[in-house]
Formats: sequence, C-alpha cells, structure tokens
Amino acid sequence: MLVSGLAIHPVKSTAIRPVDSARVLLGGLESDRTWMVVDGEGTMVTAREAHSLFRIVADTPATDPALQRGLRLRADEMPDLLLDPPSGERVRTRLFGQQLEGVPAGREADAWLRAVLGREDVRLLWCDEPTRRSLDPEHSRPEDFTAFADGYPVTIASLASLRQLNDWIAEGAVQRGEDPPPPLPMERFRPNIVVDGDQPFAEDHWSSVVIGDVRLRAAKLNARCVMTTLDPDSLQTGKEPIRTLAKHRRVGRKTLFAVNLIPDTTGQISVGDPVEVR
Repeated sequence: MLVSGLAIHPVKSTAIRPVDSARVLLGGLESDRTWMVVDGEGTMVTAREAHSLFRIVADTPATDPALQRGLRLRADEMPDLLLDPPSGERVRTRLFGQQLEGVPAGREADAWLRAVLGREDVRLLWCDEPTRRSLDPEHSRPEDFTAFADGYPVTIASLASLRQLNDWIAEGAVQRGEDPPPPLPMERFRPNIVVDGDQPFAEDHWSSVVIGDVRLRAAKLNARCVMTTLDPDSLQTGKEPIRTLAKHRRVGRKTLFAVNLIPDTTGQISVGDPVEVR
C-alpha cells in the first residue's frame, strides 16, 4: 500500500491544497488548519454555512514553496492578501462546543474575508500554540494536541473504500430507478493522507500507520457531516454520500468514513511512500 495523495488546509474549510510531500508534526501536518474563520461571537465558521469558503485559496510555505513566510489568501476578483502570523492578545473561540483560543489576524484580513463571504461578522484567527488544545480523552493521551482540526490532528482515507462507496451509491440509484451519478471524488472528505489498497474499509481495524519514519496512532473512525454533501466546484448540496453512508456505514447516529490519526513521531512523508499498517 502506498501514499497516493497528501493535502493541507491552511485555513479551516478553505480550498484543499494538494502537496507532493508534507512535514508531519505532533499536532498534524505542518500548516494544516492553523487558521480559522469565526463569527462575531467567536464561533467557527465553515463551508457548512458559508459555502464560498471553498472558493478561497490559502497558502503557506508548506503548500507553496515560493512563499517565504506567513499566509497568502486568494479569491476571484480580489487582490491577494499576504499576512504574517499576528502577535496580539488571544481571544476565545468555540469549535464544536470546545473553548479554544486564537490570535486575531487584524482588520485588513477581516475586511478581505467579509468582502469575499458577503458577511460583516467574520474574523480570521491564528492558532499560535496548538499544544494548549487537548483532545478527547476517550481516544487520546494527555500529551496529544492539535490546532483547529475538527477533533484530531490527521485524517487518512482509502481509495479502495471510496470505490466501494461509489459502487453502493450507484446501486442505490439504480434501485430507485435513477441514473447512477458520477463517482464522488476523495475531495468530498478532505483527508490529509490518501492511500490505495485492495480491501475496502480495512482501515476500520488499523491500530497504527507507519509511513517512512513517521508513526501515527489510530484514534477513531471519522464521523462524517453534511459538508461532504457539498460539491466544492458547484457549491451545490445533495444527499450523497450521507444517504448511502447511513445505509452501509452507520453506527448509532454517526456515519463513518476514514480514520482519525494522532502522530507519535515526526518527519517528512511523500506521495508514493510505502505504508505499513498494524
């Protein structure tokens, strides 16, 4: 089994930035989800409610080596915005009910985001110290941490599992008397690491993943939300893949696809690297 794809998301919920290689830190892939958009009350804003976040392209030196520092934001019909990590006082923010802290990026960044998103209440925050955030103790250790990822530092997904899911979606469409839709791309699930293998959903039973010198511990299966039903190109929502996951991959009230990982060691990983699982 090999790494077939890597992706970083410097600003949570903005455009996916595919990369050929990435540095794995204890808190996740370098630059991944270290910035986040929040509303006037400090609650995270994602593409669930602000679809046009997908139109924003955020880059750091980890996703574009031509950048020397900081963060660059791009969007159609807007000038590029270059930002350095801010140094002001931290403010409180909420992510799925968890109280976190971040440093405001400043008025220029906020004005840029408000123009793109058409909202007057949004702000941009930077996670200056990811180690302040602890993870769910049921699936982690006291020393584990991450920045603004939903719950865990890294997500890994399997192309074999995606192929099976797309087969199920096509079968369901035929049973309803509909034409099978085009296969869903892996981008719907926004994983950091994509692997290819022969057995669908073999990842359900992994306890650890080793890529080169990097060892990552499996924390839990990834519960999927309605954001997977949003087409990143058209920004239109549909019923898939949640409808089919609810039929084939439902445990309790959760629909499952991919696995959350926690790094135990650090290092560089690349597309094409062999993957060892246990």
